[in-house]
Amino acid sequence: MAEGRKIVIYCSASNDIDPEFNQAAREATRAACSLGYGIVSGGTVKGTMKVVADEVVACGGHHIGVLPRFMADVVYPSLDETLWTETMAERKDRMLEGTSAALALPGGIGTLDELISTMTLAKLGKYSGKVIAFNVNGFFKPLIDLLDHYVATGMLDNASRQLISFPSNVEELSGLLK
Repeated sequence: MAEGRKIVIYCSASNDIDPEFNQAAREATRAACSLGYGIVSGGTVKGTMKVVADEVVACGGHHIGVLPRFMADVVYPSLDETLWTETMAERKDRMLEGTSAALALPGGIGTLDELISTMTLAKLGKYSGKVIAFNVNGFFKPLIDLLDHYVATGMLDNASRQLISFPSNVEELSGLLK
């Protein structure tokens, strides 16, 4: 792993999602590892977080998990590094540290919170990495429409809207990460 070549992956903690989203998570993780990225994630054994962690292990990649202490009972056992925080807000900040890209996979409100927080930091010049939402089967289409609505109503400038990319397949994703 090259110095500074880390990507944070935001994803679902649910086990009740379409298996196609977990397959896309495997492909995205494999692509990031093959491009030399170390992976930073929520680091648990739950849902897509476990899928990502298993794929990092399968790829022989480097994996840093960031967890609040109250989640100690669900920590993924094969992390290369575990960073502990006291709060979820601190967790979000720590997950971004030293990353050159933030990738949201299809996920729930926690993933949406992380993605929008990262986009806001990029807009404010406090995060210089790429902000990416992997638009598997159009999952992020409602968010794309909302962001475009924000631009149309003057709530968001177009330059800020362009801070986030929505690749729909692993080839497009890999192109953004090169």
